Amino acid sequence: MRATTADTEVIRAAVTLAARAPSLHNTQPWLWVVRGDALQLHLDRSRIVRNTDTGGREAVIGCGAMLDHLVAAMAVAGWSADVDRFPDPDDGAHLATLTFTRADTVTAVQRRRADAILRRRTDRLPFLAPTDWPALEAALRAAIGSGPTALDVLPVELHTELVQASVLTEDAQRYNSGYQAELDWWTAPFEYVEGIPRSSLMSEEEGGRVAVNRAFPAEGDRHRRAHVPDDRAVVLVLSTPQDTYRDALHCGETLSTVLLECTAAGHATCPVTHVTEIPSARSVVAAMLPRAGVPQALIRVGRTPELEDSPPMTPRRDIADILR
Repeated sequence: MRATTADTEVIRAAVTLAARAPSLHNTQPWLWVVRGDALQLHLDRSRIVRNTDTGGREAVIGCGAMLDHLVAAMAVAGWSADVDRFPDPDDGAHLATLTFTRADTVTAVQRRRADAILRRRTDRLPFLAPTDWPALEAALRAAIGSGPTALDVLPVELHTELVQASVLTEDAQRYNSGYQAELDWWTAPFEYVEGIPRSSLMSEEEGGRVAVNRAFPAEGDRHRRAHVPDDRAVVLVLSTPQDTYRDALHCGETLSTVLLECTAAGHATCPVTHVTEIPSARSVVAAMLPRAGVPQALIRVGRTPELEDSPPMTPRRDIADILR
């Protein structure tokens, strides 16, 4: 009889790997609970960045990214996951319940995706243009399939409008004391197991070469990638039919798939969400889409110079804090 219960240590290792998933300000708003033969994913509401992420939409997107990472991590360990999303209609924070079945084989594609989890970084510096974009775009569309989250490539001629939406967002948040306090807290200049380390922030000069990025506190006077005068990234938009937690969770899963596929193909990525946080800027992005939809997240995709060292890993919470 085929095994249907994964060993606790296998689950612990998979959760540890999957915790490399991105989340708003690296808040890591997830909680995993082993109950019987099942593994449950819950939204940790205490970790929602309230002034930035009204309602917790971006926190759920982060949980969706970790859900997809977890499925990939279990697959490379030889376990196939069956995912039941929102199994409890009375508990919106119970995002998913997973059960596992022993798989017959581990494919090369599954190994490649799991390896990409450890290699992926959020890179906020300017990118060179991606290579062989048509082939990569086709691979991304094949990987995400025909689910509810749509992927659109923003035409270059609309980048100016996107920059305007980004500026609109930053102007609106400049005097929002709650937003600014959260930004300062999650980029505090001391080491934690969460938040954005100073090594991941940009100097004022570096930030000036990336037109579409959240305005984090400037760090130092570095001039990294000085030979890349401006950002040449392709910009992707992920959108959903509605704006429910279910939509956000699926968007997070799709975000994970896109990031891992790009990483496996040797490209750098940077999720961008600040332009979906205030209604006026979000409407600007929505008007750029070829169909009606709710923009949830954007992704910059490009190349980094050859032989350049990878950015350091951002910190992660201890496994005992996220798995029970």
